[in-house]
Amino acid sequence: MNDNHMELSDDGYCFVCGPENPIGLKLDFHFDGKTISTEFVPQKVHQGYMNIVHGGIISTLLDEVMVKLAIATGMPAVTAQMDIRLKKALKIGVRITVSAEITKDSKKIIEAYAKAVTDDAVVIAEAKGKLVKIKTGIQDSRGQGLR
Repeated sequence: MNDNHMELSDDGYCFVCGPENPIGLKLDFHFDGKTISTEFVPQKVHQGYMNIVHGGIISTLLDEVMVKLAIATGMPAVTAQMDIRLKKALKIGVRITVSAEITKDSKKIIEAYAKAVTDDAVVIAEAKGKLVKIKTGIQDSRGQGLR
C-alpha cells in the first residue's frame, strides 16, 4: 500500500450500515458539513455481560463514524490507529448518539475524535483515531459515490 491506492466497493453487507446484512445494525448517518452522527439502541444480541453492551460493539461504532466522516468530507480513509476509552457501561435498550469530528488534517493522515453519548448526556465512550487517506472511488450499495 505504498501509494495508498485501494480498490474498495460496498456490496451492502457492512456490519454497521449495510442494508443487506441480515445480522447488521443497518444504521443511518447524518452529516452536517462538519460532524457526522448516528443513533443506536442496543438489543440483547449486542450484549457481553448480562444486560451490558459488548465493548466491541461500541468500539465498532466509534470506528465507523470516524471513517464515515472522512468519506463524507471527500477524503476516503481507513483506520490505522484507534485509542478507545470505555468510560461507562451501556445498558441494553439505552439509546446513544455516536458522533465524530476531524481534529487534524494533514497530507496523508486524518486525526479524528469520536464519542458515544446517552440522551441524558452521559459519555459512554470516546476514541481518538488516525486514518490513512486512500486514493479510490468508493461506491455505496445503492451505486452512489460516497463523498
